[in-house]
Amino acid sequence: MAPKRGRTWTTARTAHRNDEEADRMHTLAIDLGGTAVKLGVFAAGRLVADDEFALDGELSLDALGHAVDRLLATAQGMGEGASSPSDGTPRAAAVPAQAAPAAAAPAVGPLAGVGIAVPGIVDPAGTRLLAAHGKYAGLHDVDLSAWSAERFGRAAVVENDARAALIGEAADGIARGATDAVLLTLGTGIGTAALIDGRPLRGRHGHAGVLSGHVTVDLDGPRCPCGNIGCAEALASTWALREAAARGDLDLGPALAARHAANRTIGIRDLVATRDEPQSAALLDRFIRVWAAVIVAQCHAFDPEIVVVTGGVMRAAGSILPELTALVHEHLWSSSFRPPLVTPDAPATSVLRGLAQLTSESHHQGAPHHEGPR
Repeated sequence: MAPKRGRTWTTARTAHRNDEEADRMHTLAIDLGGTAVKLGVFAAGRLVADDEFALDGELSLDALGHAVDRLLATAQGMGEGASSPSDGTPRAAAVPAQAAPAAAAPAVGPLAGVGIAVPGIVDPAGTRLLAAHGKYAGLHDVDLSAWSAERFGRAAVVENDARAALIGEAADGIARGATDAVLLTLGTGIGTAALIDGRPLRGRHGHAGVLSGHVTVDLDGPRCPCGNIGCAEALASTWALREAAARGDLDLGPALAARHAANRTIGIRDLVATRDEPQSAALLDRFIRVWAAVIVAQCHAFDPEIVVVTGGVMRAAGSILPELTALVHEHLWSSSFRPPLVTPDAPATSVLRGLAQLTSESHHQGAPHHEGPR
């Protein structure tokens, strides 16, 4: 069933498409992920330059600012089709081979706005990270919007990373045209988000839609760092798998044990790669059943027309998505719509694209802010 058309996150951008001055300006997107930071520069609605660096301990805002400076310098100096080296330094975004002629990157003009995504709860005003258990402790309650204004001359829009990813996919990705959608992202933890009537769900205090990964799926399960018992994330996430392996709580087959010994850790992709071993197959099956329970809860709560499932493990979507879809459809309420489960075409840039869309909206509205509670 094709997503229905309605008010979506593409509306304002379309309305301003002929605004030459707006097209010449650029926006900066900063994705503070669980294990890495991604940066992107957008001009005329296109990602023209991006960079990524791994996190090594706590993030320093000074270091982040310098990384942004380098990327902005790259974007400003790109010129006609110029690109930066591919050796870890900032790079110009690749242009698809099928792109129309005149594929040179748009001219990058003044900075119009900044968007920052964080892996946790954002305050209703969209200025700071309120809580992200075990992540970015040094940034909790820091006014990132004010920091951006001082550092780059533009106050930032701050958003939850899963919510930004869904906005990106609804704007110009796999969920384009959908007005009601949910997202499940499988990264270090389990992130979620919801889009209702074309608007991202935030709630009165900014918590709505993004905590479905903390629904209880085992009343006798372990305590999650969030404070709940038996959370989906505490049972079927990358960090939960790594902690269980480190404690020696898992029965590992020879191939998975060899990976753990070689790397001193394992991830969900290791389960997929060694799925022919009974032990790995049993672990992965449990993980998939937990993810299905989260999506069923999302569908019952938000009644979406499409479910976006993303994250690094979905590189193996062909071996996971059919089973996940079957479980979700089997366990939904009898009269519930059975939505398609899909994976993004460009998952690595979902958050960056969502931030660019949010920043564009805020720029045209005259000030960086979230819409009212929904």
